[in-house]
Amino acid sequence: MRNASNAPVPLRLLLAALLLPVLLLGDNFRLYLSDGTWHQVSEYKLEQDRVRYYSVERSDWEEIPSSLVDLKKTEAERRAVVETVKKSAAADDAEEQFEREQARLLSLIPMEAGVYYLDGEKLLTVKQAESKIVTSKKRSILKAMSPIPLITGKATIELDGEHSAFVVREDRPTFWFRLSAYERFGIARCEPKKDARIIEKWSIVPVSNEVTSERENIEIFRQQVSNELYKVWPQAPLTPGEYAVIQFTEGERNTQIWDFRVEKPAAK
Repeated sequence: MRNASNAPVPLRLLLAALLLPVLLLGDNFRLYLSDGTWHQVSEYKLEQDRVRYYSVERSDWEEIPSSLVDLKKTEAERRAVVETVKKSAAADDAEEQFEREQARLLSLIPMEAGVYYLDGEKLLTVKQAESKIVTSKKRSILKAMSPIPLITGKATIELDGEHSAFVVREDRPTFWFRLSAYERFGIARCEPKKDARIIEKWSIVPVSNEVTSERENIEIFRQQVSNELYKVWPQAPLTPGEYAVIQFTEGERNTQIWDFRVEKPAAK
C-alpha cells in the first residue's frame, strides 16, 4: 500500500516506531514538510497516517497528512532542540550550584578587614605582620656630609624571622581579602635575608622625599565578591617559599602585610 504521495509505507512505519507523542515544554522547533517549507511547532504526534501538531504561529492544534511531512528531518531537529535544552538546563544547574557555594563561603568571611584562608571547611585568619623599615647607614652618612641633598636614600621593609608562621600546603592558594581602604593590593614574593624577609625596597628622592617601591610581584587573578571583599589567587603555581599579601598606595609609606609560607603538600 502506498499513500497519496507514493511514499513507501515501510519508511513511514519505521519512523512511526520512533515518533512517540512529543512535548518539549514550550521549546519550539520546526516541523519540516516534504516540499522544503516548515511550521514552527511546540509539540507533534504521529496518529496513523496524520501528523497532529501545535502551531506556534496560530496557537492552536492542526493536522496534516503524514505523507506531506519530512518526519526524519523533523525528528532530527526535535532531538537537537532537546539536547540543547538539556545542556542549557545542566549549565543553569551548575551555575546555580556555584552561586550557592559562593554564598555559603561568603557567609563564613568576617566583616572585619583582613586576609582569610579556607583550609577545607575551616576558616583561618592570616595575622597582619609587624614590619620594620631598615635604612642604609652608609647612605645616611653620605647624605649628612653632602652640602645639598643629592644622594638618594635607600630603605627596605622587612619582617623578622626567615619563615612565616602561617603555612599553606598548596601551590595556588586562594585568599579572601577584605580591604581596609580603597588601595592597591596583590601578592609579593619575599626576598630572603639572614633572620629576616624583605618585602619591599624603597628609594627615597631627595628634597621631595617621594618614595618609589620595588618588589617581586606575583601575577594574580582577582575576583570582586562585594564592595571591599576580593578573592585573590596566583595565576601560576607558587614554588615553595615565603610570600605576602600586601595592600599599598604607590608613592606612600603605608604598605600593610599578611605573610605566609608555601610548602609542598605532605605525602599521602
